[in-house]
Amino acid sequence: MKIYNIFPRLAGQFGAWGPHLERAAAMGFNWIFVNPIQKTGRSGSLYSIADYFSINPDFVKSGTKLSADEQVRAMIAEAERLGLSVMIDLVINHCAVDAALVKAHPEWFVREGGKIANPFCMEADGQKVIWYDLAQFDHAHSPDRTGLEEFLHRVIAHLADLGFTGFRCDAAYQLPSELWKRLITRARKTHPNLTFIAETLGCSPEQTRATASAGFDAIFNSSKWWDFDGNWLLEQYEMTRQVVPSISFPESHDTERLFLESGQNPNALRQRYLFAALFASGVMIPMGFEYGFSTRLDVVNTQPEQWEGINVDLTHEIAHINQIKNQYPVFQSEGPIERLDCSNPAILLLRKTHPSGTGEALLALNKDPWNRQYLRIENLYHLICTPGVLKDVSLEWAMDFLPTPFEFDLAPGMGRVLVTEV
Repeated sequence: MKIYNIFPRLAGQFGAWGPHLERAAAMGFNWIFVNPIQKTGRSGSLYSIADYFSINPDFVKSGTKLSADEQVRAMIAEAERLGLSVMIDLVINHCAVDAALVKAHPEWFVREGGKIANPFCMEADGQKVIWYDLAQFDHAHSPDRTGLEEFLHRVIAHLADLGFTGFRCDAAYQLPSELWKRLITRARKTHPNLTFIAETLGCSPEQTRATASAGFDAIFNSSKWWDFDGNWLLEQYEMTRQVVPSISFPESHDTERLFLESGQNPNALRQRYLFAALFASGVMIPMGFEYGFSTRLDVVNTQPEQWEGINVDLTHEIAHINQIKNQYPVFQSEGPIERLDCSNPAILLLRKTHPSGTGEALLALNKDPWNRQYLRIENLYHLICTPGVLKDVSLEWAMDFLPTPFEFDLAPGMGRVLVTEV
């Protein structure tokens, strides 16, 4: 899965999404991910849904014969014409605190001290962040779990009937696995090809495995936060890869823009997308990453007028990387990944093997996006496990012949990508 995230508050009305869909298709993406488009509560947050069956008027063009639902279907039809499947955020761990559901079905919600509970999270610095605009569904202990579950089935069926063929399940770990099994199984009875992706960031690998076992097609991994040192990412990947495929991303709608984080260094963007795309079987970027946007996406305040100028144009490089991913099955797999010794500590050297053993890849990545780094490997063929000819498929200056010893001066952030041809 190669996913392009169209953020509705930045994209605007559905009728204006055409150029974004076309650009995603031209870059080689095959999925569009859309954040929530339903009617919100008073806070205006996309994730504070007040009515699961009504479309947010911010995204609907008035004065047209097409209803809101028809405009969504038209957008999806245009995406599919371009070869893009469309998934939407499925937010069913909470709703808007001022949603009609709260008054109509108070028994569906967690209560604390006699009041409806607001969901929260604990940040890395130990601070507790509470979302006061949200009401938390009580999936585990509600006295009317049957009624709540039937409501969720209706929500999923409605979105599938609009044409969405995938769901990014927000905070999936907050729902019991058995509930997910029933939701996914029933949804696929009427829509067999639905794809479900679990958002499990912040969970332990054990929690992720437990959630994924409910029938999810993929999870999101934490490679965005890896500094290319230490083993925690590789250990997490090894614990989950045989259970469920994963999706990497260099930035998301929940993070700062990488262009800003990196000091406006385009080499950092190239480095991180190459790594993300080749590390796991799936990859995702939010709209604007390809142009080096700096302004963080905001679920309340972002407006279409905030579309930035082109700071750096990575569209052709992203398309090239996606083409490499398409061409070599090892990059579409969740095969074993090992870090290999390298004489230069500023270079990350990884070996990825297809799970069937047919095909290997070597990635030599300059961890330094500011400075050149010298790479020397005495014999490349000592680094692969199975016989085969290594081919250089790197983005820049691919070599027809790989000498022994292999020497290369890696530009800032540059990666060399070698694959075995079997």
